[in-house]
Amino acid sequence: MTLDENSSPPSRANQSLLGKKTPYCSAYDPGLLFAIPRQEKRAELGISADAVPFSGQDVWTAYEVSWLNAKGKPQVAWAEFMFPTNSTNLIESKSFKLYLNSFNGTRFESEQAVMDCWQRDLSAASGAPVEIRLHDLSDHQVLLGTMPGDCLDGLDIEVDQYQVSPSLLKVKSSTKVAACWHSHLLKSNCLVTGQPDWGSVLIRYEGSEIDPEGLLRYLISFREHNEFHEQCVERIFCDIMTHCSPQKLTVYARYLRRGGLDINPYRSNFETAFCLDRLVRQ
Repeated sequence: MTLDENSSPPSRANQSLLGKKTPYCSAYDPGLLFAIPRQEKRAELGISADAVPFSGQDVWTAYEVSWLNAKGKPQVAWAEFMFPTNSTNLIESKSFKLYLNSFNGTRFESEQAVMDCWQRDLSAASGAPVEIRLHDLSDHQVLLGTMPGDCLDGLDIEVDQYQVSPSLLKVKSSTKVAACWHSHLLKSNCLVTGQPDWGSVLIRYEGSEIDPEGLLRYLISFREHNEFHEQCVERIFCDIMTHCSPQKLTVYARYLRRGGLDINPYRSNFETAFCLDRLVRQ
C-alpha cells in the first residue's frame, strides 16, 4: 500500500527555501543548490534503491540565463539541463533558480567556462553527470510541438476524485494493444508551498488495453495532490504498472514554467531517450 504524503516522514524538502522570503544573490554561489534524495519519495512507492523499474531524465529548460563576459558586458541565453533518473538527488527548483541568478553579476571568460561551472556544480549536487545545452537567443530551431497520440480530454466523464486514486485505473480488455494517450488536464501542487503546477502528460504503453475513461479520471485525481513534478511522474508510472501491468510503459510530462524554469520528466522501461518540442503553454 502506498503511503499518502500526509502520513509520510517529514520531507527534506521542508528544509529548503521554498515558501520563504529569500534575497537574490548576483555573485556566484554553488551553495545555493538544494538537493533532495530521490529515494525519499521512491520508498513510498515501494521502489528500492537497487531495483528502480524505469530509466529516463528530468529535462529542465531555463529561460532566465545571464552572466557577464570578461569585460563586464551582460550575456543572455537559454539552456537545457538533463538530469538522469539514476542520480542520487533531484534539485529543488527555487534553489536552482537562485543558483542560476547568482551568475548575473559574475564574470566568465567564455560560454564554455559557464557550462563547465554548471556541469561541475550540478553533477556534484545531483550525484550523477548532467548533460547541458546552451542556446543563443537567435536559435531558430526551437519550435512549438504537440503531444503524439490521442487526447483523452474530450471524453465526457463525471469526476469526483481530486486526491490520487490509483483504483480508478482499470484494464478494459485483455486484448494486447500498443496505445498512446495524452492529456492537458494534469495539475498537482508543490510539495511544500501548495502552489499549483500545471502540465501535460503522455502515456505510451504496450499490453492489455487500459480503460481511457479511468485513465483520465486517475490523471485528474492529482488535482489536489502535493508532490514535486518528478515524483508525480514516477507515481503515475508505478500506479499504471501495478494496476494495469503493461509490458512496456512510458510516462512523460511537460510542466508550465515557474520562475523561468520548466521541468519535463520522463520515465520508461523501454525507451532510452524521449523528448518533445516545447508545448504552447510553455
